Amino acid sequence: MSVPAAYVGVILIWSTTPLAIQWSAQGASFSFAVMARMLIGLAICLALLVATRTTFPFTAAARQLYAISGLSLFAAMLLTYWGALHIPSGLISVIFGLSPLVTGVFAALWLSERTLTPVRIAGLGLALGGLWLIFGQPWPGDSHATLGTLAVVAGMVMQALGLVWIKRLNVRASALAITTGSLGVATPLFVLAWLVADAARLPPDTTLRAGAAIVYLGVLGSVVGFTLYYYVIKHLDAGRVALIMLVTPVAALLLGQTLNHERIPALGWAGIALIGAGLLLYEWQALRQLNGPRTSPGA
Repeated sequence: MSVPAAYVGVILIWSTTPLAIQWSAQGASFSFAVMARMLIGLAICLALLVATRTTFPFTAAARQLYAISGLSLFAAMLLTYWGALHIPSGLISVIFGLSPLVTGVFAALWLSERTLTPVRIAGLGLALGGLWLIFGQPWPGDSHATLGTLAVVAGMVMQALGLVWIKRLNVRASALAITTGSLGVATPLFVLAWLVADAARLPPDTTLRAGAAIVYLGVLGSVVGFTLYYYVIKHLDAGRVALIMLVTPVAALLLGQTLNHERIPALGWAGIALIGAGLLLYEWQALRQLNGPRTSPGA
């Protein structure tokens, strides 16, 4: 696989995922949309496990890994899908752009990693200031925008917590095995959430766009995107990987405005700019590697 093609693929998939989440819930409830996505993703992962004969560890440690990963996936996605009903899709990508900062904080507190240098703390402060500005804005079109923003932030925090917890367990398993195991735990919970929220009712009038978005997220968002991301991590240095988190929010915002006619208040843009500056400062050390020699074979 070409590394540049995989790199562009990750940016394209992650930039379009927030908009696809919103579209997938049009004509269908958010609980059905996320459940259908996970069912598709799990079916594909199981097929890939069999086709590639990938080892699927099932030791006590591996089961604990799948449980933690699946529970964090369930909480993060359920909150994000509900929040996506009430805020612009581009803002979802901006909030998830904060994930490296939150992950770094959890790693410093829980894994005793010395990741919070003075420069990174300054970047974290800028990003939190931007988030505060965003929370203070009356977003257009929905009276639940503040709660929606809070839900997506909570979902992002749950995802970051799950990542650090997985790292703390330090279980050896392939990316496909981890993805399959986590989906195996999360998918029944999504089915249960659909049963509770919608009483197992199928959507009466799902649009073609909503159906296509669900399939897109199940195939590309849940399987292909993460496979490409792990491939990119393996072949590129940290600076080039960090650029993905800087580019995708901008691309998602432009897509939301162009394809979904989303309007963001002026102070909302200021908050987004502060978050971007904070993320840039937080990843500054890694980004400096871009001017240095390439240290990996795929770079």
